[in-house]
Amino acid sequence: MSVYPFIEAEKVEHRNVAKACGLLEVSRSAFYEWHQHTPSDRAVADLALLERIRKVHEDSRGVYGSPRVHRELANRGVCVRRERVARIMRAHDLVGCA
Repeated sequence: MSVYPFIEAEKVEHRNVAKACGLLEVSRSAFYEWHQHTPSDRAVADLALLERIRKVHEDSRGVYGSPRVHRELANRGVCVRRERVARIMRAHDLVGCA
């Protein structure tokens, strides 16, 4: 679990960020690096692909696993590797029926 959202809430309330970081044993520089971080192009693309994967998974009533989801995405014109579909599904706890 990340402590950064708590520190962010303290920052919004105009409280002492340095003290919050010290109590939670996090460096201020690490907090500000997290605060200014923008998601990578891959992370943004993965989120867009996740929505399509969820749609296919829901259309199958949760039956399809990554190979069938990959095949259905290919049928719908989405060019993506099966391993990437499996990684995204695993990260978001989307599983098919065995």
